[in-house]
Amino acid sequence: MSRSSAKLIVPALGVTQILAWGSSYYLPAVLAQPIAADTGWPLTWVVGGLSLGLLASGLASPLVGRLIHRHGGRPVLAASAVLLAAGLLGLALAPSLVLFLLAWLVVGLGMGTGLYDPAFSTLGRIYGQQARQHITTLTLFGGFASTACWPLSALFVSEFGWRGACVAYAAIHLLVTLSIYLLALPKLPPVLDELKPASTDDTGTPVRLRSIFIVMASTITLSAVISTVISVHLLTILQARDIALAAAVALGALVGPSQVGARFIEMLVARYHHPIWTKVASVVLVALGLGMLWSHAPVITLALVFYGAGIGLESIARATVPLSIFGARDYAPIMGRLAMPSLIAQATAPTIGALLIQAFGIDVALSVIVAATIVNVGLGLTLLTLTTSVRVRPAQ
Repeated sequence: MSRSSAKLIVPALGVTQILAWGSSYYLPAVLAQPIAADTGWPLTWVVGGLSLGLLASGLASPLVGRLIHRHGGRPVLAASAVLLAAGLLGLALAPSLVLFLLAWLVVGLGMGTGLYDPAFSTLGRIYGQQARQHITTLTLFGGFASTACWPLSALFVSEFGWRGACVAYAAIHLLVTLSIYLLALPKLPPVLDELKPASTDDTGTPVRLRSIFIVMASTITLSAVISTVISVHLLTILQARDIALAAAVALGALVGPSQVGARFIEMLVARYHHPIWTKVASVVLVALGLGMLWSHAPVITLALVFYGAGIGLESIARATVPLSIFGARDYAPIMGRLAMPSLIAQATAPTIGALLIQAFGIDVALSVIVAATIVNVGLGLTLLTLTTSVRVRPAQ
């Protein structure tokens, strides 16, 4: 696929990523309160629908990776638009909490076939090792999902109610997102499954790279847990520092621009370093930022900038490190297997964070999180050490 094609494909995927994230992962932030107020359903269960969606997404991820490997991303991403539309219509029409939660399972399947990991796998399938720069560019688009869709969701709710907002997003997916996938993405020839070489394990991972895969999956999963807990409970943590709600919201808003800023810098300098250094920088910045927050350092602004930059780089590292180590040929199936534990962990992370805060208080809970960031730094450095002995596989 020519480099010039990326000028169409990457922005097209960028638009669809904004719409997919905004109408799924970021949807409860705006709609949860109106749903609970209108239906009388417990807010905890309303928000818990997202956890069910993430669980479904994680369980589906290995299959999604194999499908993209064999057929390319076009049919899989097109299916995600249909699944998201169907799930959102299910939310809009749900007469009971049970059916509402079942609809979230369908939304979750749409997330599993249409968010970052399938999009990254699609770029890897199209561009091989050259996908790295396009993956970084795509994350720049994704960083604006909440910025673009939270106001849009609020507008839909104010004009049509929460059910109408879900219908509006469903229509957008059928009319806009699906059309973009079908028109912008190329049809790729199917890949016939080949016999696994004797040097692979039952999952298809080369035996010599098994330890790297385990460490990689561990650090990606732990990063997902840390960022999910903090994203849900950041305002609570800041308010426990005697910061007023309005000021806490203003400080929390620094995280998004910090993510985008770090991704932009990575886009400029990526050609000069191996992707593993992006991963190391990510885990160090997250540990530094949350460590400063835990220690009651007076520069909370700087702590949140470090943390935001770290999680911004993590989105890139989780896609580019596997591509550099395992190569383009097996990239999509490996991304699917890596996504499964991290998404399942994300589904449980908010509850784990809430239980820690309720049982032990903010300071102890934050101490546990900071300890997790230190462990993650160790995993990142271990991954760095392991990768020094592995040559990058050529794109195929």
